[in-house]
Amino acid sequence: MATDKPVRGDDLKVWDVPLRLFHWLLVAAIAIAFLSSEGDSPIASWHIAAGWVAVVLIVFRLVWGFIGGEHARFVNFVRPSHIAGHIRSLLSRDPEHTVGHNPLGALAVLALLAAIAAVLWTGIQLDAGQGSEDVHEALAYGLLALVGLHVAAVVLMSVMTRENLVQAMITGRKRASLHIGARDARMPSPIALLAGGAVIVATIVAIVRFDAAAFGPRQEHERGERLGGVPSSGEPKEETSEH
Repeated sequence: MATDKPVRGDDLKVWDVPLRLFHWLLVAAIAIAFLSSEGDSPIASWHIAAGWVAVVLIVFRLVWGFIGGEHARFVNFVRPSHIAGHIRSLLSRDPEHTVGHNPLGALAVLALLAAIAAVLWTGIQLDAGQGSEDVHEALAYGLLALVGLHVAAVVLMSVMTRENLVQAMITGRKRASLHIGARDARMPSPIALLAGGAVIVATIVAIVRFDAAAFGPRQEHERGERLGGVPSSGEPKEETSEH
């Protein structure tokens, strides 16, 4: 749904501020999680905290997909019936200019959200002394491959459409001259902003109730002991006795 407000100059409002903050904070959280995944990393103690931050962001995005700005809502960009036409336009080397996510970009969003959720879930299980580290690592590397594919697709589409998609996600705007007839996107309502903030607060509170040390640094030997009483490997702790 578009507003009746005319576009001035070559500015077209597309992405709302909460969506852009979500996007770049999630990029930072995933980067920190990968860089801290090895035990000898100087930021290894922040691995779990980065994961919990990503959990908060994913929960927010799922809610924002229903109450956020026009192009943040799933109903406005998840359109499977448009995929075939979009692929044909790519093959003809005359790709269509999409104001929000294009049809393949929509699939990428869903795939990334699902992959991140899977990695986070297996990480939570591992931290509680359950699950498989091999599964967690395999999913993490699968996510890394998806991220690489996503970045490559963004670069390729930026070149093919002559539109800087990375800059658009930073500024929230696109060139109106490339989207003839388009209008400024409808931004989120004040109520939606309050609801989004409430979701973030409620998620943080729930996480801290589950794991009081969720957002602080944690050493390897602490993993699992706070939640399940067993180390992260899943093996029971050895009891020591005095002689």
